[in-house]
Amino acid sequence: MFKYVVRRLLYTIPILFGVTLLTFLLFHIAGGDPAAQAAGKHASAEEIALLKAQLGLDRPLHQQYFFYLQQIATFDFGRSWATKQNISSMFKAGLGPTLSLTLPAFFLAVLITISLALILAHLRGSWVDRLSLVLCLAMMSISFLVYILAGQYFLAYQFSLFPISGWDPDPILRWTYLALPILIAVVVSIGPDTLFFRTVFLDEISQDYVRTARAKGLAEGRILFKHVLRNALIPIITIVVIRMPFLVMGSLLLEAFFGIPGLGGIMFQAIQNSDFPVIKAMTFIGALLYMFFQLFSDILYAAVDPKIQLR
Repeated sequence: MFKYVVRRLLYTIPILFGVTLLTFLLFHIAGGDPAAQAAGKHASAEEIALLKAQLGLDRPLHQQYFFYLQQIATFDFGRSWATKQNISSMFKAGLGPTLSLTLPAFFLAVLITISLALILAHLRGSWVDRLSLVLCLAMMSISFLVYILAGQYFLAYQFSLFPISGWDPDPILRWTYLALPILIAVVVSIGPDTLFFRTVFLDEISQDYVRTARAKGLAEGRILFKHVLRNALIPIITIVVIRMPFLVMGSLLLEAFFGIPGLGGIMFQAIQNSDFPVIKAMTFIGALLYMFFQLFSDILYAAVDPKIQLR
């Protein structure tokens, strides 16, 4: 396994190099003139030229790219064009609020949807199962933005159950503001995740080992939670681990609408302000996290299924 991990880590080097090159070219060639966008619509040619010199955008492209690689190698991404803050410091400040939102929502959603899927798989074919399928499909058809607006209007504004938006840096008081976005994130996940996990569990329930366990007289709950759940871990790990990078990168819409100063909100503001250094840094970090968690999922496969060998 050690050799496999080292080899996979070495594979990430050319992939990251390709990501950095593609990102750089998209922003500096296909994306138009970064200095003109940073300066604003009403900036004069002299102001744009001065800004280019200040940002180093008047240098040849290959020099700008090597400087970008140097920033990545040292994890010093420079300063934001919009706020003039150090980007690394912005990310450190936004990581805590983001994880305060995404971690509880993630674990609650996984726990609730897996439990619901096991129950529906056990009740397959019943009216409860059919009604739940209709409700899950209906929930999947509703936009994430609709959930946010409906939650703010009805639960926060009409019934005053939660604050409409806001943030408190206090580790305890912040949960007053996080409760509603966490609830919305969990509700949004119920439809698609429950359907996916239900399908996985139904595939396992039809296997011969389940019929053998029933013939031996094992209780249905024991079969579901000990045998079916364990043998369904591979597809569950796949869908769960692939979402883990977004725990760090944040939920863009939730943070933007609820005023949470996390990484998603930083990315939202960077897109609005054409803040290319922040967007490039977030793109690189997202690619790095995605490859790391892909490797993590492969290791988990080998841990839960001894038949899988990492080569």
